[in-house]
Amino acid sequence: MLLHQLFERSARRLPEKAAIVFDDVAWSYAAIDALADQLAAQLQQRGVLRGDRVATYLDNSVEAVVALYAALKCGAVVMPVNPLVKRDKLAYLLNDSRASALIAHAALRDDFEDALAQNKSVHTCFVAGAIGEDGLADKRCLPYPAADAAPAKPNNPSTIDQDLASIIYTSGSTGDPKGVMLTHLNMVSAGDSVSTYLGLREDDVVLCALPLAFDYGLYQILMSMLVGATVVLERSFSFPVKALQTMARHRVTVFPGVPTMFSLLLQLKTLRDHPLEQLRMITNTAAALSEEHIRQLRQLFPQATLFSMYGLTECKRVTYLPPDQLDIRPTSVGRGMPNEEVWLVDEDGRRLPNGSTGELVIRGSNVMRGYWEKPEATAKRLKPGPISGEMVLYSGDIFRTDSEGYLYFVSRRDDIIKSRGEKVSPREVENVLYGMQGVFEAAVVGMPDALLGEAVKAYVVVQPGHELSERDVIKYCLSKLESFMAPKQVVFVDSLPKTDTGKIKKTELAR
Repeated sequence: MLLHQLFERSARRLPEKAAIVFDDVAWSYAAIDALADQLAAQLQQRGVLRGDRVATYLDNSVEAVVALYAALKCGAVVMPVNPLVKRDKLAYLLNDSRASALIAHAALRDDFEDALAQNKSVHTCFVAGAIGEDGLADKRCLPYPAADAAPAKPNNPSTIDQDLASIIYTSGSTGDPKGVMLTHLNMVSAGDSVSTYLGLREDDVVLCALPLAFDYGLYQILMSMLVGATVVLERSFSFPVKALQTMARHRVTVFPGVPTMFSLLLQLKTLRDHPLEQLRMITNTAAALSEEHIRQLRQLFPQATLFSMYGLTECKRVTYLPPDQLDIRPTSVGRGMPNEEVWLVDEDGRRLPNGSTGELVIRGSNVMRGYWEKPEATAKRLKPGPISGEMVLYSGDIFRTDSEGYLYFVSRRDDIIKSRGEKVSPREVENVLYGMQGVFEAAVVGMPDALLGEAVKAYVVVQPGHELSERDVIKYCLSKLESFMAPKQVVFVDSLPKTDTGKIKKTELAR
């Protein structure tokens, strides 16, 4: 079945059950399905065809869930964009994907209007929320369909599971984001495997404070809708106490998070004041939890099982550590999930036995189709597998295995920084720094951070005759980049260490 068909199956079976709870208002499966049908029909009327890219530039909201299923229902490829993305990057994503439609929140109009001005492929932009008396200058922008509009049904686009369902952009070491192409088969396979090993149930209530533009957040919707569970959707985790109150009020049973979120929780002195006796499962990915955080979480929530996991956008999830192994090997990310095979290889691509260190390789129907219109980048990650005609994914991450095959993360092959659960390309930050007046040279590396996992650290050489402060640089970056990408620390130096060929030696900076 296709992603939206799995949702429609749950909607037929559980029409009156709450699918989404947002701002304490429950939206039934039938209501979400009807709204998605209505939006899908309007997208088709505006000329969206099977295979077209539909970008969503939305905060966590009911509209974001509806837009996801509406795009899929009309055979389009949904392209979630983080609402923290600034106008120039949004323009790049729309142009690179040649998106046909954009669905955005009115509150983000300054950025999406500017991005649309730099784009010619988008022919329709539905805007959700109050637009204001001045309206929108771009004639492509239309009001988001009203909830009380006449019911409508989209035409069946005859999508099959080999068609693309989503393009999710991820930062790369080159600095330019790459679009990960995922088919319906990729995403259904991943969602089925993950929900199976987690034991996700119809009676679960899942808190999602993760951005839906982040695949970890997106799959909370997809997996919950697959099994008929309820998702309590939060805009963000900026106010942990508010999230705790929501969890207690709605008797949340599943709490997916990243280390940053758990660090914020554990710092709260009032954490024990919020009864969470219904919580039965905590999941973590993006970066490994420290042993101390694992210990504290288990002490605070003894009734909840804790899953440590590892994944990457190119295949969603790779491994999980069964909760009964936490005491035995707390720093492990486990072994491969159901319907998947993983192994390590050396630098020559030879398969390694247990007890070795090498690059992780993934084989399974969850592995991406490739990077959107980037054949060279695709060829570096998708390589011939053990079966003739099959391609497998080279993760680019170095792991070691113990004698039983459990995996332990060692390092990344490239210099990608993982901050707050998000991938940060140093080159992308450096490109922004080089655009700042007074910056002569810049280099960006990651530094260990107890809250963020890794924090962005910038080394800057100032042009003669200019003066810059750390605050100046950070403020400038925040105006151009998502907040998690901006440097947390800026060090001013007279020169940067270089090789004989003039390349900056980042390993020396990192040390």
